[in-house]
Amino acid sequence: MSGMTTAIIVAAGSSRRMGFNKLLAELAGRAVLRRTLAAFEACEAVDEVLVVGGDEIAKAVADWQAAGEAGKVREVVAGGEQRHFSVWAGLQRVGAGCEWVAVHDGARPLIAPDQIAKCVAVAQRGGAAVCARPLTETIKRVGDRGIVEQSVEREGVWVMETPQVFAVALLGRAYETVLAAGMLVTDEVSAVQQLGEPVEVVLNQGPNPKITFAEDLAFAERCLEAAESR
Repeated sequence: MSGMTTAIIVAAGSSRRMGFNKLLAELAGRAVLRRTLAAFEACEAVDEVLVVGGDEIAKAVADWQAAGEAGKVREVVAGGEQRHFSVWAGLQRVGAGCEWVAVHDGARPLIAPDQIAKCVAVAQRGGAAVCARPLTETIKRVGDRGIVEQSVEREGVWVMETPQVFAVALLGRAYETVLAAGMLVTDEVSAVQQLGEPVEVVLNQGPNPKITFAEDLAFAERCLEAAESR
């Protein structure tokens, strides 16, 4: 199955927990978002990229393009106050020839190009796919006072990552439903679930952390160093 694939890179977060723009923070000599865009640039399954972000992100992307990078980026789109509004803003700007859309967090800079391609291929086969990994840690539910209350069964539990890839018409209908109902969803799988449509998981065996706190940068750098030493 063919058709143009557009990546929507969500880069509109406020980074309040970091105290600075985490997407422009340096990770082993390159900005976090710059590394993210490079992965999609290198993935042949992705035809074009839309970045959803503010003025600071737009200026950075323009600088990278002037340096000969981020060539697939067609446009930087202004985002919303919450993630689902930002994704919706990106969906409004996909081209007429787009049949598939891959939504990815700009704060996940270690995603591998071949993993992106796997997610696109699985989505093209079944309509929807999500990069994910099975939960292996022991999970406990903790009460308001910080006391462990009970165990949470982890069998069959997967951690949702990005990219999350869908037929563009399917994701558009899902977000129309979510927005009409005034719902808050934290990822695209949650939106598509409102339609009762299946989403297939694509196992990711490589590191794909989301940069949220300052210490996440150090962890991501160690992952890069480990990969380069192999």
